[in-house]
Parts: sequence; structure tokens; C-alpha cells
Amino acid sequence: MSWIDAFWHTVNLFAAPVWTALILVLLAKWVWRQPLAGVAWRRLWGESALAGSVGVGLALLVWGADGTLRGYALWLALASTPLAWRLMRV
Repeated sequence: MSWIDAFWHTVNLFAAPVWTALILVLLAKWVWRQPLAGVAWRRLWGESALAGSVGVGLALLVWGADGTLRGYALWLALASTPLAWRLMRV
């Protein structure tokens, strides 16, 4: 594998949690307009994307493979944690 292949594999590994976090945040801002009105969507997106990326990395380290159902569950649980934390603070 060349360095460009490794680069694109890494980008594609973390692209999914970033875009899923964007969809998650946009839906959350639409459903919970009032409670999340004081928080910028970019901040929520950054927090959720970072947490989801950590989940993907942890799943890769713990289970040794990307694409397992347990890995996806960890990814989504960690990506939704910042939103849940913000909603519980309101």
C-alpha cells in the first residue's frame, strides 16, 4: 500500500463519523429547537464528530476491524453523547 492509499483509507475511515455527526446535529437542532437554541451547530458538530471519530478509533483498536456492529454502536453512542449532555444541562 502506498502512502496515498493509506491517506485515503484514513480519510474514509473518519469521513463517516464526521458526516453522520452533521446529520445528527442538524436533526437534533430541528427537533429540539428551544433547548439547543443557545448552542451553535458548528460547536455541536465538532464535539459530535470528535466523539464519533474517537469511537471509530477505539473500535478499530479494541476489535481489530472496522465495520463491526459493535463498532458502529460505540461510534453512534459516543457521537450522540455531546448532544445528550447539552440537552440534560437545559
